[in-house]
Amino acid sequence: MQVTLAGITLANPIIAASGTFGYGIEFEEIVSLEALGAFVTKGISLQPMEGNRAPRLIQTAAGMLNAIGLQNVGVEDFIATKLSALKKYPRANVIVNVFGYTVGDYVAVVERLNQAEGIAAYELNVSCPNVHAGGMAFGSDCGSLEYLVGRVKAISKRPLIVKLSPNVTSIAQMAQISESSGADAVSLVNTFMAMSIDVETRQPRLTNITGGLSGPAIKPIALRMVYETARAVKIPILGMGGIITPEDAVEFLLAGATAVQVGTASYADPRATERLVKGLESWCRGHHIESVTSLTKALEIPKP
Repeated sequence: MQVTLAGITLANPIIAASGTFGYGIEFEEIVSLEALGAFVTKGISLQPMEGNRAPRLIQTAAGMLNAIGLQNVGVEDFIATKLSALKKYPRANVIVNVFGYTVGDYVAVVERLNQAEGIAAYELNVSCPNVHAGGMAFGSDCGSLEYLVGRVKAISKRPLIVKLSPNVTSIAQMAQISESSGADAVSLVNTFMAMSIDVETRQPRLTNITGGLSGPAIKPIALRMVYETARAVKIPILGMGGIITPEDAVEFLLAGATAVQVGTASYADPRATERLVKGLESWCRGHHIESVTSLTKALEIPKP
């Protein structure tokens, strides 16, 4: 079950996705943090952020819409309270999701995190659709993405993963730009911009009007994007989007992912990540797979 991602050895390819697993420590009584391949924290910004006003989370027919707005405690409080509390789990791979409104914000957060211990890698969030500046503004513009990734990579003391937005013309192109700018891996996809309307009140159900769609509804599109990106870059891919079952995870691996992130499933089942670790191992044993790494890019295309 062991995989290597950007120089980091993971016990397995199952990773808890950012925004759905708190700061990790909230799940310590529910999930064995060291049993996961890794987990990604909530997006961390230079200063604390309150996020958007409620309602900011609603259920959809096959997933959910969220407009949390990257609420977080800020980098100083994160290091002092959240990261320090994780020291009791030395074998847990902690990936810190980093967010900023400006390039300077991103750089400042990473420079501060460079001074802290207990972090395996950074995930650069250039794809959140629920904030009005920064975030997706970088991930949807080629020049801005190239400049940001290059600047952060130059000062980063840890592997750099770039989390890409599906709300672009070509996600494969954005992955290529990330790779050429120094990214050690890419994760995709973040949520799809969407909305929901209450027909009785004729008002949006989210205060933010739009939000990010996640869950099983986006899986076929996310899978296609991973497939396309895997054929455009050589760096590892973390695939995500509606993964609930071991078979879902296998699909993403076959499409080209080295590891997968599990997000919305944790809302329905807080133990979803650990359940998937066991389920994927059982699936591999049942299909006589000696190493889970052999599944990556193993999709077979029938000849015409």
